[in-house]
Amino acid sequence: MITRIFYYFLILPISVLPYPLLYLLSDFLFLVMYRLIGYRKEVVYTNLKNSFPDKTEKEFIAIMSGFYRHLCDIIMESIKGFTISEKQLRKRLIIKNPEFSNYFADKGQSIIFVGGHYNNWEICAQAFSMYSNHKCIGIYKPLSNAFMNKKLYTSRSKFGMNLVSMKQTKKSFEDGTDAKAIVFGSDQNPSNPKRAHWVQFLNQDTGVLFGVEKYSKLYDWPVVFVSISKVKRGHYEVEYSLITDKPTEEPHGKITEDFTKRLEQDIINQPQYWLWSHKRWKHKR
Repeated sequence: MITRIFYYFLILPISVLPYPLLYLLSDFLFLVMYRLIGYRKEVVYTNLKNSFPDKTEKEFIAIMSGFYRHLCDIIMESIKGFTISEKQLRKRLIIKNPEFSNYFADKGQSIIFVGGHYNNWEICAQAFSMYSNHKCIGIYKPLSNAFMNKKLYTSRSKFGMNLVSMKQTKKSFEDGTDAKAIVFGSDQNPSNPKRAHWVQFLNQDTGVLFGVEKYSKLYDWPVVFVSISKVKRGHYEVEYSLITDKPTEEPHGKITEDFTKRLEQDIINQPQYWLWSHKRWKHKR
């Protein structure tokens, strides 16, 4: 009951606000999260310090401030996602080279999209299907709250994205005959470090989820990296690039390492846009 009240009397009213008011709320939320509460400030600082040992204290503070401002924007933009129109979504998220993935779709070839929690991954997931000739499938972890899980499912899938629980990942590869694009976010901390592939990522020994490489080799599907850049506040661009179109010929670990290096380069270029509040390195090899 509390969740329903929260959704109908807070989330939805915020969602219908015009963007200028939405960003005023984001600015206020930044003051609360960063200045007042200091939400996971120690986690963010430690992650940054270990990732960029050559940066100065002044640089850390600048990145942290930029990160929290961006995080608050993502929160508000994600709330906007409940009521955003297709016209507004196309304006705010542009895929620069959709023909890259559609080349495979037009041949009837299924592919795997892989990206990270960088810039606004939520709006990107909402928009995938609008630009793609593939049947797009997003792998996600369902929420424990049934009501909010249903609302988020409806929001994320309203423009054509099909959502599949992580537990049904293998089944999603095998069901149907249409050319599919299965979307993975693969920069989270693995729940089981023994099953991870270990690489050097942001100057640290890092366990990486191995699902993308595992399934690409099992089904011989090309792997495409999704790079998201922020043009200006509330506006993003996506560019696709090929990791491999012959996964079964790649040495063990190369697909995972290639994805990780590409994401790492995006983070190095603009570090404030990655999810630094995530406890990414809590497991050791």
